[in-house]
Formats: sequence, structure tokens, C-alpha cells
Amino acid sequence: MKNFLRNKIDLIKRNFQKGEKFEKFAPAVNAFDTFLFVPNHTTQKGSHIRDAVDLKRTMVTVIIALMPVLIYGIYNTGYQYYIQTGESFTFLDAFYHGSLKIIPMIIVSYVVGLSIEFAFAVYRGHEVNEGYLVTGLLIPMIMPVDIPLWMVAISVAFAVLIAKEAFGGTGMNILNPALTARAFAFFAYPTYMSGNKVWVSEASNVDSISGETILGYLAAGQNIDYSVMDMFMGSIPGSIAETSTFWVIIGALILVLTGVGSWRIIVSGILGGAFMGFIFNLLGLNPLMEFSWINHLIVGGFAFGIVFMATDPVSAAQTNMGKWIYGFLVGVFCIMIRVFNPAYPEGVMLAILLMNVFAPTIDHYVINLNIERRKKRWSQDNLVKTI
Repeated sequence: MKNFLRNKIDLIKRNFQKGEKFEKFAPAVNAFDTFLFVPNHTTQKGSHIRDAVDLKRTMVTVIIALMPVLIYGIYNTGYQYYIQTGESFTFLDAFYHGSLKIIPMIIVSYVVGLSIEFAFAVYRGHEVNEGYLVTGLLIPMIMPVDIPLWMVAISVAFAVLIAKEAFGGTGMNILNPALTARAFAFFAYPTYMSGNKVWVSEASNVDSISGETILGYLAAGQNIDYSVMDMFMGSIPGSIAETSTFWVIIGALILVLTGVGSWRIIVSGILGGAFMGFIFNLLGLNPLMEFSWINHLIVGGFAFGIVFMATDPVSAAQTNMGKWIYGFLVGVFCIMIRVFNPAYPEGVMLAILLMNVFAPTIDHYVINLNIERRKKRWSQDNLVKTI
């Protein structure tokens, strides 16, 4: 079967080779080829590293790490729906309902995003990169479950065009495309991105629902009835993949153990969030400040953002010291925005986008500091030799 498929694709690709009639559309065909098979080309000149890991394997690893979070998010969507109605349900019932809501969002995200990527690849005459395989899955995972599909499509188009292709495509963007899509949706369609009815799949036979997030309750000065275990495991309202810290940790372990995700950014982000949360606990001027710093780390999109968004190798800091600084500031600003912005108590999106902008500056000063340190050490060594 493998050889049959390989031969068929090779036969089709003949019409797209250089000098042939459909040469201009070769990037689209090659993208489909590399999606199914390992690329059959290697570096021929210039310095390079011989390694089995390429961009496709890296993206596939991230998708594997996202699967536990996505599967639980699908189930939790159905779970939140059925507890509104009071009906008895099974795991399969909840998973089926969640699938009906989430899978169409994923399909729209991939169709719109990949169409734009293919169009730019054909126009610019370069290959289609695998980066959108992850972005296309992340975007629906951080959206409210009942957001209209046309809003998802417009948000995806904005993110791919403005946050990615405008900068030159994969590897050139300074902002995380998935978070850019959510930011666009939040500011363009605020009524669909906030409130107590957007975070759960609304049941038509229920007059009123209690679907506000924990941070939303605290920002409104209300008490919460969820236990720490509920918050940690994720059986609470929220965007599709951000409620369960437990499954995010499973994904984080996959990323760290495979070397795909930066453990420095993850650890420093947790330390930054814990530090800022502890400072606010000492002040205790409002419910969000009184909310335990430990709980701040396990609710909302903090864990998901730190693990899957802040570690984006393109938009994050590149130097080792820069990663520590970058991650720590993401954690600090996330909790700070939560506390000081009651209208938008979830701050991880804005915190990461802000630090995406400053990541190159952080790396610049870290590199210059290393240069100055080496110059100083070189001068001292020469002085010792002269003496």
C-alpha cells in the first residue's frame, strides 16, 4: 500500500515539476507529499547538522502532546452541557456532544488557515511549512465552545495574514498566531468572548445557566464553589482546552522529554506566576488578590498558555538566560493583568503577546552582556599573562 501510494504521488508530481504546465502549483502538491511521507530531499551545501528531527516531526510531537488536553476538553464540553440539563449521561454521551461542537471548529480552522498558507506558498514560490499543523489545532482549543464558526474563520484568516504571512511566514513571525487569533476575536466580538454564557455549550431547554469561569466570578466579587481538585482536573467552565491543569502537565512532560518544549520557560513562568500571586496574597485587597497563589497557577489559561504558547520557539526568547527572563515575566504579567483588569480577568493571552514583542530585546541584551563578560575575561587573562 505504501509503495502504491508513493508511486501514484510521484506520477502526479511529474506535471508539477520545473518546466511543466503546473509548475507554479508545485508547493501545494509537495506539501501533501511531505504530509504523508518523510521529505526525500536533504541539505546539499552550507553548514548543517545531521539529525533525524525535522520541522514535521517537531510539529507532530506538539500535536501528540496536545491530544490528552483536547480529548479531555471535548469530554468536558459535553459534561458542562449535561450538568445544566440534569439528565443522566455517560462518558460517550458527553464526548459525542463535545465532538459535535469542537470538531467543526477544528475543520474550519484547518481549511481556512491552510488555504491561505497554500495561496501564499504558490504566490511566493516556496514550500508549505508544517507550522500551521499546530496553530490550526491551537486556535479552536482556546476559543469559547459556542463561538460561531464564521468568527473562527475570520479570526484564523486575520492571524495567518497579519501575524504570520505579513512577517514572511513560518519562522519569521514575532507574535504567536494562535493567541493573535484569540486577541482579534476578543476585541472584535467581545460579547462572544466574555460573560457567563460563552464558556459552556448552552442547552436550549435551560432558561439560565451558570457558566462563568472561576476568574470571572472572582472579578465580580462572588464566591466560588469549586474544590481545588475540580480546578486541577478541569471539571469547570472555560475554553475548550484550558481547564485541566492535570492533562496540560501530561502534555508538558511530552514536550520536555522530547526536547521540543523549553523547560526553562515553563519553570520560570511558573515561578513568575507564583511570585506575583504570593505578593498579591500579602496585600489581599480584593477577591482576586486573596485567591491563593497556588490556585492562580491551576485555573484559567495559565498552565496551557505557559506550556503550549509561551514556549513557541519562533516568538519566544532564544538564549538560555533570555528564556528564564522571558518566562518569568510572562508569569508575572499574567497574574498582574488578572488582578488589575476586572473586565478581563484572564491575563495569559495579553502577557504572552506582550513578551513576544519584547523577546528580541531580551535576547539582544543577554547577548551583549555575554559579549561584555567575555571581553572583560579576555582582558584579565591577557593582563595576567603580561605580568
